[in-house]
Amino acid sequence: MDIKFFESELFRQTQLQKVYTDNKTFVDCIPKMDIAVILERYNDEKNKSNFNLADFVHQYFDEPPEVATGYVTDTSRSIEEHIDELWDVLSRKPEGRDDSLISLPKPYIVPGGRFREIYYWDSFFTMLGLQASGRIDMIQNMVDNFSFLVDKVGYIPNGNRLYYIGRSQPPFFASMVNLLSEEKGKKILFEFLPQLEKEYTFWMKGSEELDEKTSAINRVVRMPDGSILNRYWDEHDTPRPEAYQKEIKLSTNVEDKDRLYRDLRGACESGWDFSSRWFKDGKTFSTIHTTDIVPVDLNCLILNLEQTIAEAYQFSGNATNAEKYVEKVMKRKNAIQSYFWHEPKSFYFDFDFVTGSPTNSYNLSAAYPLYFNIASQEQANSVAAILEKDFLKVGGLITTTTTTEQQWDAPNGWAPLQWISVAGLSKYNHSKLAREIAEKWMMINKKVFQNTGKLMEKYNVIETGLTAGGGEYESQDGFGWTNGVYLAMGLFLKTHID
Repeated sequence: MDIKFFESELFRQTQLQKVYTDNKTFVDCIPKMDIAVILERYNDEKNKSNFNLADFVHQYFDEPPEVATGYVTDTSRSIEEHIDELWDVLSRKPEGRDDSLISLPKPYIVPGGRFREIYYWDSFFTMLGLQASGRIDMIQNMVDNFSFLVDKVGYIPNGNRLYYIGRSQPPFFASMVNLLSEEKGKKILFEFLPQLEKEYTFWMKGSEELDEKTSAINRVVRMPDGSILNRYWDEHDTPRPEAYQKEIKLSTNVEDKDRLYRDLRGACESGWDFSSRWFKDGKTFSTIHTTDIVPVDLNCLILNLEQTIAEAYQFSGNATNAEKYVEKVMKRKNAIQSYFWHEPKSFYFDFDFVTGSPTNSYNLSAAYPLYFNIASQEQANSVAAILEKDFLKVGGLITTTTTTEQQWDAPNGWAPLQWISVAGLSKYNHSKLAREIAEKWMMINKKVFQNTGKLMEKYNVIETGLTAGGGEYESQDGFGWTNGVYLAMGLFLKTHID
């Protein structure tokens, strides 16, 4: 399938007329013949009096197969046994077919539900569970697949679909490589050094063009003191194919539609799609301004990438290049502390480089400086106190302290952010709080599993009798990163004693 198909009239009409309730269904459909032939037949038939668009689409496209067709949970087994069995259910083999899927060379794990492909940042948290299950072979396969994508595309896209080309996701590749090196030794760092550097080049593209007049290009932003930090972005400023109808509708009364689409796509690159974190007024979708924001989490991840590259060069004996990246790490660490730490509120906040001030969003990205050992002990103590007071609920941590209809806001909690917070707090001797969060999160996972036989994409951590809500699609079960974090937290509770 050619990516230009998503610009065709057939595509637009199918999405706008909602032939499928979920816009993602059509972009995942499998054409029954060459797309050029289908488009030609569409042009021949569309103006006929008896033409029916839904019938035409169903005639020429096969719907994507369900991820877990035929699988039935055995509720008499433990949740751990269920997850171990699910790895095979959620596993996919390399496929070569003419649809939107970018074929990968090795087997991989998908999240589940409507998510029939790999997702970049999801995969790291899935790998934590694979490590706990002793599935090191699959971790190797997935790191190899991401390495393949870096070489093929130039970066790791949001997922292995053509319609995700143009954006990435939170850059956890260095964390994946480090995870694999725990099992196979430091040689792994050097083995994937070329791809680590390619990813770094992608995130830093345009940095040499920044000056006092040009403060931002692509994913790089020149800060007031001349330091360079990163933001989320997308190469395109058009409606996302997988959410086409909704984004056209959202843009109806918006003057700068191109800017809106870019900010929506940028939020998708963040993985937090969507959240009041990205809204200028903290509540209204149409005020989204993702590309104005320099995020805490992204810059901690880029620092980890720089640090991993430095370590890889050190391992190889290239002291000159190692020192070059160590210097980058120090500069970024200083900038993170300078721009994200807000002393009056004793918390880390994203930075709006357009207004030149911190945002007002209290959210769990503040745990990333702890996870990557960037915070001081005093800063970690302050963050821990706020997490305990304002974020911790009966089922774990809320994502932001703002309650909205967006899925990355209260009352929802998400596995990756629970893990970042638990692991980060434990590094600064807040083991008691870390354990409490882990226990509450595992409790809600287990409760829902016992009631439904499923692990979910997200959970309502305030009213634990309810499933999570909000967002642009129904809550999904499966679920890769929830499974992975559950097993990793189980190990954490066994090995971390107060």
